[in-house]
Amino acid sequence: MRGHRKGGVVAAALLLSACAGSVIPPSAGGPTSGPPAPTPTSPSPATEVAARPTPATPRPTLSVDAPTPPGIDTTTAAGLGVTRGPAIADLLPSGARSRQALIAFRLSCPSLMRRTDQSGLTRGSDWNTACSAASSWPDSSASEFFSRYFEAVQVGDGAAFVTGYYEPEIAGSRSRQPGYAVPIYRRPPDLVDVDLGLFSDSLKGRSIRGKVQGTKFIPYDERSQIVAGSLAGRGLELAWAADPVEFFFLQIQGSGRLRLPDGGVMRIGYDGQNGRDYTGIGKLMKDRGLIQAGSMQDIMGYLRANPEKGAAIMNENKSFVFFREITGPGPLGAMGVPVTPEATVAADPKYIPMGAPVLLSLDRAEPNGIWIAQDTGGAIKGANRFDSFWGAGARARAIAGGMSARGSALILLPIGSAARLTGR
Repeated sequence: MRGHRKGGVVAAALLLSACAGSVIPPSAGGPTSGPPAPTPTSPSPATEVAARPTPATPRPTLSVDAPTPPGIDTTTAAGLGVTRGPAIADLLPSGARSRQALIAFRLSCPSLMRRTDQSGLTRGSDWNTACSAASSWPDSSASEFFSRYFEAVQVGDGAAFVTGYYEPEIAGSRSRQPGYAVPIYRRPPDLVDVDLGLFSDSLKGRSIRGKVQGTKFIPYDERSQIVAGSLAGRGLELAWAADPVEFFFLQIQGSGRLRLPDGGVMRIGYDGQNGRDYTGIGKLMKDRGLIQAGSMQDIMGYLRANPEKGAAIMNENKSFVFFREITGPGPLGAMGVPVTPEATVAADPKYIPMGAPVLLSLDRAEPNGIWIAQDTGGAIKGANRFDSFWGAGARARAIAGGMSARGSALILLPIGSAARLTGR
């Protein structure tokens, strides 16, 4: 869904490491002076704050059975190693989170049973029994479903770090008009993806993006070039945003809704990124002492209060996200199915099977419980790193914008998987 997630989108409260962002400076048709005014669909920047966390005590991680031997490839869960977890019946909370997780799991099943698991933990056929049962299992007893068909394993040390993302809604227009001057670009036709594995076995799994110039393949335009107008006049404008700061955060999320002048809604989704490295401005700003907590709300407050300095900071991020219009259910995650509010997490598919349930126990109560790994993200790398999806609206924005939680994670795999993986 999110920018580099797509997208796409965020360590230490969403923006310390995430997906691409863009702000249009005055020279490119944005506001000419002063901080951008709040849009009709956004909270006032003077009052917007991250949701106050509800503290919780996380379940301790498990003692690792044995250290990983030297020379073992630890770039997947199978190589890193797993530890058999406890019986999960007493660990599974009942209620809305589990019900939503069961609904999300059903959506994942068709893809889950046929896709290759990059983590090395499961085979497609492993999921057949659980998916067959899920199709008719009553939502009201979702916890019993998970405890009957799954067992827990811990990947690596099990130490989890969880951030949050949401589907933003900002003011936008299908055509440029007064008050809507920030271009939202389609994917340019000259943006080329190159699979490096086609050229060398040592580069399998790696790819780059760029463009052809003469007889050379070169990096694509960086963000500062694009916001200065390098794509203008090519008919690539999909729509126009009213507020460059709000559009910046929509790019980080990788998809969102445009509230049109006539009251209608246009949904847009990720359609590529320029291939440039992402620089998380939240971490950059925090390291420079410009903000304290590093939440989305802190970052947005600084950008609005210091528009010229903010634009310069954001130009240090060379990454830029392109969009397409989305119709039908959405937003879509990396599995090609709609992500489910408060049930979908983004994870690294090299360590978590896409579609697998994840049981989180964190120092913040809101994310605790079962989630389904249905999405990925450029900043969501490594074992036990997750990004939780909170949906749309003010509540989702407040929670996701300040989400930063640590604790433990267990992966729920079909019964029988743990014995195959651990040898016991």
